[in-house]
Amino acid sequence: MGWFSSSSSKEDTSAPNRENRKRCWETRDAYFACLDGANVVKAGDEGKACASEKKLYEASCAKSWIEYFNQRRVIAEAQKDRLARANEQMQAAKK
Repeated sequence: MGWFSSSSSKEDTSAPNRENRKRCWETRDAYFACLDGANVVKAGDEGKACASEKKLYEASCAKSWIEYFNQRRVIAEAQKDRLARANEQMQAAKK
């Protein structure tokens, strides 16, 4: 599978093509949907709940992309909480 494969002993340093990126995003979305279903925010904290989705995700994406996507997921969740609190405070201030 080349650049995105973790099983390759010889890493391909060429840029991913459109199909590689699409496959990565699809498996990421499936894994994150599983995490959402398990009420898990931080990837890796789900135990064995999403093992098959995680395996596909890790096989389809470069390690640096996985780290980025997982960090963005945690940051996005924190932003949702902050925005919800800000909206509550705004509504309370209007009363």
